[in-house]
Amino acid sequence: MKGKTAVVTGGASGIGRAIALRLGSLGARVRLLDTNIEAARLVATEVEQAGGDALALQCDIADAESVAKTFEALFLQGRLDMLVNSAGISHIGNLTNTTEQDFDRVYRVNVKGTYLCMQACVPHMVENGGGVILNMASIAATAGLLDRFAYSMSKGAVLSMTLSVAKDYIGKGIRCNCISPARIHTPFVDGFIAKNYPGREEEMFRALSNSQPIGRMGTPEEVAFLAGYLCSDQASFITGADIPLDGGFFNLRG
Repeated sequence: MKGKTAVVTGGASGIGRAIALRLGSLGARVRLLDTNIEAARLVATEVEQAGGDALALQCDIADAESVAKTFEALFLQGRLDMLVNSAGISHIGNLTNTTEQDFDRVYRVNVKGTYLCMQACVPHMVENGGGVILNMASIAATAGLLDRFAYSMSKGAVLSMTLSVAKDYIGKGIRCNCISPARIHTPFVDGFIAKNYPGREEEMFRALSNSQPIGRMGTPEEVAFLAGYLCSDQASFITGADIPLDGGFFNLRG
């Protein structure tokens, strides 16, 4: 990946941070987009301390003007070869207790944010002979999960957009894939358990871990290793794919 530039949204924490570090270790110039600019700068420093090249930019991916300005500034610096849409939020709730505000908030970040970043980047990639787009979907896109109505909606849309972009731009040198993780152990998971199950943190951590047949949650680094492969030329024959990273969730349940 030396000489190539990758944009990673949501790069300030969790899976986005791990992907930024991985791409940086492979030689890519990493551009981290996040609303939390201070945290993004810390990750950029981590990339640089490991010998990579990184730059943090503040961007609200759900805001069209913010996305347009950010990518215009990036284009002035040179060619963008990879776009990793890792930014996203979760939500707990079923159809009846998901408010319109909740639904719109999840849609704006997970669906509209992915759309806006791809829309900004694809014409640039076409003009420059191609590129790679990697979206972060979820097993929630294709499996019925309890109390994940809005989240499942959003990740289903990410999967559909991935397939559409892959089909429309396969002749323009653009590959577009997505990863569908099962539960990944990030700070969000720890915060969710602490908030909803005070005093039962260890019990609930075990229960959530055991919901994967493999008996544990995945790690952000495991997602990042797969992301690094899919963004590399080694994966040049892969496009329009939804890759599960699920600890056996789909095929080994029951």
